[in-house]
Amino acid sequence: MLQKFAPKVLGIAGAATCALALSACQDQASSGGGARDYISAVGSSTVYPFATAVGEKFAEATGNKTPKIDSTGTGGGFERFCAGVGGDTPDIANASRRIKKKEFDTCAKNGVKDIVEIQVGIDGIALGEAQRGPGFKLSEEDVYKALAANPYGKPNAAKTWKDVNPALPAVAISVFGPPSTSGTYDAFKELILGKGCDANPEMKALKDSDKEKHEATCTTLRGAPYYVEQGENDNLIISKLDKNPTSLGIFGFSYLDANKDKIKAVPVQGVSPTYAAIADGSYPGSRPLFIYVKKAHVGVVPGLAEYVAEFLKGAGEGGYLNAKGLIVSPKDIAATAAANGKGMTVLDGSVLK
Repeated sequence: MLQKFAPKVLGIAGAATCALALSACQDQASSGGGARDYISAVGSSTVYPFATAVGEKFAEATGNKTPKIDSTGTGGGFERFCAGVGGDTPDIANASRRIKKKEFDTCAKNGVKDIVEIQVGIDGIALGEAQRGPGFKLSEEDVYKALAANPYGKPNAAKTWKDVNPALPAVAISVFGPPSTSGTYDAFKELILGKGCDANPEMKALKDSDKEKHEATCTTLRGAPYYVEQGENDNLIISKLDKNPTSLGIFGFSYLDANKDKIKAVPVQGVSPTYAAIADGSYPGSRPLFIYVKKAHVGVVPGLAEYVAEFLKGAGEGGYLNAKGLIVSPKDIAATAAANGKGMTVLDGSVLK
């Protein structure tokens, strides 16, 4: 019997051991020991519904077991993905933002040195309210002034939206959103909160003079009852809005699109998060979605390459994931993704931030 999957790999000898361990996957599947005969994916709650739909199609088409997919949040997913190579670690990390340089370096340190990056589509950071809500229309700066812990360097004293902007309703600021481990959280801070901060010329200048202070001032969120983290379950945010009609929620566009009977979109900068507005980039909260694949597991974990191919098929123009709210990538990006998936092209970490 060859060695079990090793959760971490260090050095040349470790890599060789891991290769042997991976090749023993099928032999050990029936006897446990960390080996498995199914695909394991972790990560983004936004990518989760797409990944599970692909998993079902993949199982039907190939006869392989349905992949096990955990919604851990993008940051939590990378933490598990980068723990090492082997059966005790995931094959795929689903992500609602690009992998960070420090995460890539952690992967490399733990022996995960060949990572394939595939952009599977586009999504939008949507703000929504209950159907019977007051009908918010917000600017990026409104959102920043309401939710930043220290807007423009001063403690946030705003309690109602009217305190933020006299044109807004005099209702308490209450926003349900994702936790700090979520890619949606990171994207919200970058795409909406940060831009609202930079609407102030002094803050925009601070970005050049003191980047660290700028980031702290522009992207640190205040806590409850103004911003309340709801874990990695966007459906929980939907239910909270139904019970709290003057509150707002932050989630991926696909959740908004799937719950039109319960919630409605909140326009930002005068643009509502629609499929067309996110696809053409006119909506300010547009962002890419990715899957990251361990190349060392391809050809060893049953059906991994086929699962990736199925994902790209479903994410393509007219694919079944479009009906679930996944927005097709621009043609050049889709072509690169297809090439990366087919050739399992390894990501060059030098391009990361």
